[in-house]
Amino acid sequence: MGANSSSIAELANNSYLQRLAGTETISENDPFWNQLLSFSFTTPTNGADTQLLEEATLPISKSLIENNSRTENLQALVKIFLSRTNELKISAECQDQLFIWQAHNALFIIRCLLKVFVSQMPEEELQLNFTYQERAPLSYGAEAEDLLKELICNLVHLIIELPLLDITYSILLESVTTLLVLLSYQLFQKEIIRESLIYKCLMQGQCLQYTSRIVKTLLYNFIRQEKCPPPGTQVFEQTSEGSGLLYGLASGVASGLWTVLTLGGVGNKATQQGDVSSPLANRSLLLLLVLSNLSNTPESPNPYRQSIMSFKNTQDNTAIQSPNSYCFQINFNSLYTALYEQQKSDQATLLLYTLLHQNPNVRTYVLARTDVENLVLPILETLYCVEERNSHHVYMALIILLILTEEDSFNRSVHEVILKNITWYAERVLTEISLGSLLILVVIRTVQYNMTRTRDKYLHTNCLAALANMSAQFRSLHQYAAQRIISLFALLSKKHNKVLEQATQSLRGPVGAEESSPIPDYAQDLNVIEEVIRMMLEIINSCLSTSLHHNPNLVYALLYKRDLFEQFRTHPSFQDVMQNLDMVISFFSLRLEQAGADLSVERVLEVIKQGAVALPKDKLKKFPELKFKYVEEEQPEEFFVPYIWSLAYNSTAELYWNPQQVQLFTMDSG
Repeated sequence: MGANSSSIAELANNSYLQRLAGTETISENDPFWNQLLSFSFTTPTNGADTQLLEEATLPISKSLIENNSRTENLQALVKIFLSRTNELKISAECQDQLFIWQAHNALFIIRCLLKVFVSQMPEEELQLNFTYQERAPLSYGAEAEDLLKELICNLVHLIIELPLLDITYSILLESVTTLLVLLSYQLFQKEIIRESLIYKCLMQGQCLQYTSRIVKTLLYNFIRQEKCPPPGTQVFEQTSEGSGLLYGLASGVASGLWTVLTLGGVGNKATQQGDVSSPLANRSLLLLLVLSNLSNTPESPNPYRQSIMSFKNTQDNTAIQSPNSYCFQINFNSLYTALYEQQKSDQATLLLYTLLHQNPNVRTYVLARTDVENLVLPILETLYCVEERNSHHVYMALIILLILTEEDSFNRSVHEVILKNITWYAERVLTEISLGSLLILVVIRTVQYNMTRTRDKYLHTNCLAALANMSAQFRSLHQYAAQRIISLFALLSKKHNKVLEQATQSLRGPVGAEESSPIPDYAQDLNVIEEVIRMMLEIINSCLSTSLHHNPNLVYALLYKRDLFEQFRTHPSFQDVMQNLDMVISFFSLRLEQAGADLSVERVLEVIKQGAVALPKDKLKKFPELKFKYVEEEQPEEFFVPYIWSLAYNSTAELYWNPQQVQLFTMDSG
């Protein structure tokens, strides 16, 4: 690239890059490398600019692919970078920005070349391009070096050892991004990769000892949410004359150097949402999710997943079992804050799901928090804004609620938290409502949206499972929440009658239709909707049989729409669960008749509250408690790996490839 390169358009004809990719072997000691690495270049921060960069450098990359087996110039560049990584920590401590800048530039070129190599060749061929044979005098017969393995281990070591400062931000980001590029072979495969040279390097050998430290570092990068250093920060002081060729080149581009370290400079707007405020936090989280979802078998467990499953709070005084363990300690309070502050992103929601599902220490901590509304509200907003979110984000948010509602302590506490003025809830002005009632409203809205749009049975099941888990602890339900429970039942009843009518008509023979026309399976549709209706009846019954006296608004809504339930009293699928509802309706209807006609709402509620005290508890039939637990699929990676890579592909400019090349996304990536 050299000191004079500053725009994408100039790269294709850049003499330094042409020489790097040419037929001439360049020695590690050649002054060329100092010239190549002393450049000022605005790093692309959006997919369009990244595509232009790739198109401009593609001929050079292909030329290098063709010539590298003879010249080994890529290996020489990697050796130059590796030789500098050992001194980066000292350079950071000594504020040696120039040294860090050149190391960053070397890694930037390596990453750009790797991106093309990964898309053009299998792993085995990539490894050959990273095999280095010493060519110095008296070195014949020396063993070839595996520079790919050395590069990966050095990147991991750099991420965990180099302190996060303004002057190191850029190279740390480049290190994380380069690992993501190396792991992105998955994008070009339709099937989930189970075995890989790169996976083996990361999960075995030298990298294994860094497992807990890399997980901890990536988590802390996410927690800190450090923004790119501000434009205008002085990178290094101008040097005096006579400082040598390298410093002369560097001082010549000092004014434009910060465009590299600020990842695009001033005035460039990144289009990738979620990667704008803190690229390092976003990509660290993506890398953590990718690592934790690499192949995992009982014979060869994934160490990154093991580490995520076992880390503890810094305030946990129990000793970590073994020095070789994957366990470590981290500040749970800081982690909790970052999780709820970042819940608008898919990645943060996926991390929260992973921790709640796999790490019992985190789950216990979250459930013990007294400010659970901070975490639950953004999740509810995600579900509420279903039209604006991709289907997988909505699904993960719902699973998180299901996991939380497995605990009775959570189900009780959400009704004790009173919220004021929920501005994003548009259907009705909610000046004051409990978190529990709001949760019910949002989940019911999700069910209704699913019934009219996506019609996903699994989504239905999980929504109703969360409501069922909560039902025995329903307390002081808001009148609107009580109305929506009964309104959902009314919608299901209407749908049931419609499908029943269609099924009856189809048995008589289709009117005006050709005999060869396929007949819809109304029996299956009827069976599905009756399962949902029964679950709704069980939810209402669970609330009435355990906490009727706490929920006068639900009894009021039940009485107001009592005619809805008439048709199900004698239905064989619902007779047992209808007994309590029928008894409650009859008991309170009689008391209201005795109270007189033209009663006000306040008077009706008063009669209901008095009746709830008078109703003998033994009159309500006891049913087994409704409890549903989330069970992960047998091969969760079939869902999570494409999902995570779709997030990486869509949110990270440096992971942009031509969509026609990408093979992984056979699912809806939102």
